[in-house]
Amino acid sequence: MEGDLLEWLGCDMSIKVLMYLDHPSDIGRVSCLSRSWRQFVIANGFCKKLCIKKFPETECFTHVTEPSNSMEPVEVGTSNYLEWEILEREHRVYAHLARALTSPVKMKDCIEYSMGASSTDNYPDEDIDNTLDPSDRVGRTPSYWSSKGEEDPEVPEALYYRLTSTLCIVDEIKIQPFQAFFQDGNPIYSAQAVRFKMGHVVDMASNTMNEVMAGQRSVDDTFIWTYVSPKFPMAQKNCLQTFKLPQPVLCIGGVVQIELLGRVQRQEMDGLYYICMCYVQVLGRPLSVAFDVHTINFPRKCVLTYSADVKDCSLSSRMASEEECSGTPGGWLGFAARFRQIRQIRAGWIWDRAFQNTWFGNVAGGENSEADDE
Repeated sequence: MEGDLLEWLGCDMSIKVLMYLDHPSDIGRVSCLSRSWRQFVIANGFCKKLCIKKFPETECFTHVTEPSNSMEPVEVGTSNYLEWEILEREHRVYAHLARALTSPVKMKDCIEYSMGASSTDNYPDEDIDNTLDPSDRVGRTPSYWSSKGEEDPEVPEALYYRLTSTLCIVDEIKIQPFQAFFQDGNPIYSAQAVRFKMGHVVDMASNTMNEVMAGQRSVDDTFIWTYVSPKFPMAQKNCLQTFKLPQPVLCIGGVVQIELLGRVQRQEMDGLYYICMCYVQVLGRPLSVAFDVHTINFPRKCVLTYSADVKDCSLSSRMASEEECSGTPGGWLGFAARFRQIRQIRAGWIWDRAFQNTWFGNVAGGENSEADDE
């Protein structure tokens, strides 16, 4: 058959055919066939479509930015040249994002720290921080989080956690209810069901969690949830229970809410219902720190940022507002968390550089250039 296949099939049919491509490498190979194929891939945003297909949460990105690119977002249509520049930038960023989303990486616990709980019975002995320790006791002292007691067993509770990155792929969540071994009958204070929400605070630059915990600000005014899971039944058993999501979810903003629905155990001494948990894990993998998100003045919309030159040295700037690596107190992150992030940054840089070399030719260290497609 002579001529270009795109011309032979036509625009609409070509789009339908290419939409069946299910991996970023396939789109990369198509874009390398010729200049016309590359322009067709970029103009129709196939990398962005693939990201939305794999992770519908990415549809909340209104546009993308590259700090190394001085061009500011402009209104599409003001200039053919600027319009094409925007399309090329979206293609680059979503190509890297698609690669990061589909890279096979072993799951790990993504919780960085606990943000707070809807209620706490005896603070700090029964604080949410105890749920980060896999043991239900430290020496002879029980270690768990406990809600306040309620007469109504239908009153829900919620636990809030901050993940290691603003963009994390979450596959499953594990929770262990607490068994009160120091009470008669060894009761287990589980919930009837559990539901998970993922998203970000309304203003990522501010810290409003203390106001929420103090009752000065409502949860609805503080968080924007980009994903809400179905309800999962919870067994009244003292074991680490696994709640696997229907499909992996991209947590945009790095905040996870664990909603505990319904109380099953009444405490004998006061006749009130409690919920107690001793261990929580959010299993998944953080994306490279080259990616970041920022909120805008539109509900459920964010801006995706990609910094191709982010390497290990970005750890210091990312934690400039935290304690120094020498370990002065007062920051969110401890030394162990810093070590984990160093490894994540290094792994993310290796993936990004390999991806650039595959798609855009060999890229020299510290440069963010794209090889000619000819």
